[in-house]
Amino acid sequence: MTHSERHRPEIVVGLVATPPDQPARVAGWLTAELVSGLTERVSADVRWTVRQGWGEVAPRRDGGAEALLDDLARRRTDDRWDVAICLTDLPLHVGRAPLVAQTSGRRQVGMISLPALGLRQMRSVRTAVPDLVNQLLADASDHRVPPADRAPAETTRHLPAVRRVVDGADAGERRYLASGLIGRARLLTGMVRANRPGRALLGLSKLLVGAFGTAAFALTTDTIWQMGDALGGLRLAVIMVLGLSALVAWLIVAHDLWEKPSRETPAELARLFNLGTILTLSLATAVSYVVLFVGTVLVGALLIDTSVFEQILQRQVNASDYLRLAWITSSLATVGGAIGSGLENEETVRAAAYGYHPQPGGWRDEKGRERSSGAS
Repeated sequence: MTHSERHRPEIVVGLVATPPDQPARVAGWLTAELVSGLTERVSADVRWTVRQGWGEVAPRRDGGAEALLDDLARRRTDDRWDVAICLTDLPLHVGRAPLVAQTSGRRQVGMISLPALGLRQMRSVRTAVPDLVNQLLADASDHRVPPADRAPAETTRHLPAVRRVVDGADAGERRYLASGLIGRARLLTGMVRANRPGRALLGLSKLLVGAFGTAAFALTTDTIWQMGDALGGLRLAVIMVLGLSALVAWLIVAHDLWEKPSRETPAELARLFNLGTILTLSLATAVSYVVLFVGTVLVGALLIDTSVFEQILQRQVNASDYLRLAWITSSLATVGGAIGSGLENEETVRAAAYGYHPQPGGWRDEKGRERSSGAS
């Protein structure tokens, strides 16, 4: 540390991630560059120190942002931070509008709901966190950052489709709400990202293996060949959609993934959790269907000789006939895979759908299952 740096006033910024999953990853990426961001966007005449933590601040379904900020304020006081920012994957609302961020000048804390940022979470957080710190220091009239050095906060500019709401009773309480359908769509995509559909795909490996086995057996029966030839594209598409829907429904029912409104879980939050679960599992099963379809095409081309295929269909065949055969076979095998998915390990499926966290700092639902807040 140089002589000039030692004489600069120090401001300690606490960065808390809760629970320790997607928020912790974002916080880890952000911590490495936050000092330079604060120096550039807030003040270069301050020695910025960033402390990272998680676990002691627990996301709460029933208390929403206010309870989260209260916990964060206690953590800030105990650890002697000047300001604190919490990154959470709990989807929060004010009325029916998704809450993207909130600052409390009185408590000197702020929070950002990562799902409300959509898919580009890191890009948005990189600019939003310094702006929130800037706003908190301005509300506190912190003398260590001269007003002349303090650029106007531009949080809403860097978070598209977001509007700022100031609490009339306390000018230091500011909420940033997502606007309209775009904000709700961004919230859902953010929740799906927090659920990590890729993990869902890997977690349901037994399902895919079972479906491959069913498809391989079905390819050996000439009745399937004739059905593929007789059915048109529309009926094959309907069968595919029904098969995928049956698979998603079976996963939800067999592993009790449906969230019911309760005293701890408001109806709006339960709807979001369920919709996020459906979207995550639908995306994972759609990718697995594509993998199954490609594998079935290859196996069919190797297993079924063209002359034998023509003899059964009593006409000349081409590549489109093999594709139709793979289409109906994959759709029927998906239903078989749905039955086989009931054999999946319970924790594996919950990890795919809920963002299960065995580490401290997660929260438990009313059924006693330890879960991530933002994962549905």
